[in-house]
Amino acid sequence: MRSRRSLLLLAAIPVAYLTYFFVYPLVTILATGLLPNGRFATSAFVDVIADPAMRSVAWFTLWQAVVSTVLTVILGLPGAYVFARYRFPGRSLLRSLTLVPFVLPTIVVGVAFLSFLGPGSPLGLDLRGSIWAILIAHVFYNLAIIIRGVGVFWEQIDPKIEEAARTLGAGRIRVLREITLPLLRPAILSSAALVFLFTFTSFGVILILGDLRHTTLEVEIWRQATAFLRLDLAAALAVLQLAGVTAILLLYGRARKRETGDLPLLPPAEVARRPRTAGERLLVAGTLAMLLAIVVTPLAVLVSRSLSTADGIGLANYVHLINPPRASALFVSPFDAIRNSLGFALPAVVIAGTIGLLSATVIVSGRGRGGGVFDTMLMLPLGTSAVTIGFGFLVALDRPFDLRSSLLLIPIAHSLVAIPFVVRSTVPVMDAVQHRLREAALVLGASPRRAWREIDLPLVARALAVGALFAFAISIGEFGATSFIVRPSTTTIPIAIFRLLGRPGTFGEAMAMAVVLMVITAVAALGIEAIRGNRTGGV
Repeated sequence: MRSRRSLLLLAAIPVAYLTYFFVYPLVTILATGLLPNGRFATSAFVDVIADPAMRSVAWFTLWQAVVSTVLTVILGLPGAYVFARYRFPGRSLLRSLTLVPFVLPTIVVGVAFLSFLGPGSPLGLDLRGSIWAILIAHVFYNLAIIIRGVGVFWEQIDPKIEEAARTLGAGRIRVLREITLPLLRPAILSSAALVFLFTFTSFGVILILGDLRHTTLEVEIWRQATAFLRLDLAAALAVLQLAGVTAILLLYGRARKRETGDLPLLPPAEVARRPRTAGERLLVAGTLAMLLAIVVTPLAVLVSRSLSTADGIGLANYVHLINPPRASALFVSPFDAIRNSLGFALPAVVIAGTIGLLSATVIVSGRGRGGGVFDTMLMLPLGTSAVTIGFGFLVALDRPFDLRSSLLLIPIAHSLVAIPFVVRSTVPVMDAVQHRLREAALVLGASPRRAWREIDLPLVARALAVGALFAFAISIGEFGATSFIVRPSTTTIPIAIFRLLGRPGTFGEAMAMAVVLMVITAVAALGIEAIRGNRTGGV
């Protein structure tokens, strides 16, 4: 085990990084909202509370998140059950497919549903600006959280517990109500808390599908800061949102602590079986059909709309990404926006991978010595609004050096959201490394650094690759924070899509760029699943 001094040295870099680029901007936002003139003031909060429009925004933010969460849980539980209890051809591929919407950028989700349920919808509907489009998009985006979060626990619960209740005369509904759901309650609550968190802080989906008729606190912070230059109101709204996010994270933490309890769990391979009866086969087929309709249909419509041109089906919209036919509204060509995003993703992956690996090492080596507290601190960026992070950069990072015009600020913002994924991917594997292997290396004369490089690093390399792919997918599609700090010459794919949507005559090009972004992130998602599937003793 590492000495206390070594742990402090290892922790110094992540702590300094998060303190300056995460804690300091958040504290500055608090100061902007509470101490605008160096004295405690509540005028901005009074303006927010007294304004009926602001109260309406806060109320909409809350109730749409509640309804989105309930719908996602209702539609996600059948999928969690089918993947947990049954084996069938294509099971791994289909479960991987359900992950794709979750890693898709919110801007792509918004554009996909704009093409599916907006003007020119193949269903003959135009739900743009309606709550229904928003709710459906949120279910699509967050379905994987329920399927994965509940399914991972469900597939380890011994089916004999339920079978014993049926033997004693309980019907299926009663077994579900009195046995299964109570056993799953912690997993359902923790997964539902995450869904609520993501819908409570929704930005890209609301911005595109809400059509400014429906706005959340996240969108309103962006509007007040960028459109109306009311930094005090934006700060007050950010403080209120942070309070809500903190409450959600506390509930999530409590649910996670109770997730497994004292229940004996089985290996998943001993639980899943092939469907035996016609009813079971119908249940599996019906559930998979529903999931495919939810997951695939909007994406298929998006691809179809990207191929639709004035002359029929063709690739003209994709060609226009490379050679725009008219003066660009993006200040750079769409192709350059793609190159910008890829260029920012690389340093974001390097930063997130480095900080995440150092942090994971501190957490594993510091169990019982503050590692848990450090772990919790690292998770905070995941629960903090990306818009709030970008807004914090805008108002805070002008001292001691003005970094607000630096190109590095964009990958730094992306890395803050990606670091928790790197940590969560690597900590379980590093925990599993047998201490006697390290001790044997030290006895044979290896230095602690060499022992870590030759024992820990090869074993954790696959987990680190998973974290890096998550970081890449997050960076390539990040929209909220980037919208504050991007410059005309550094336009990224999500920003380009949003601008193209707002310009007459470039809807097809926006669809094409969304497809490009979808393909990039889908490849990353499939890479994550492939690495996880090939890893032994994985996450």
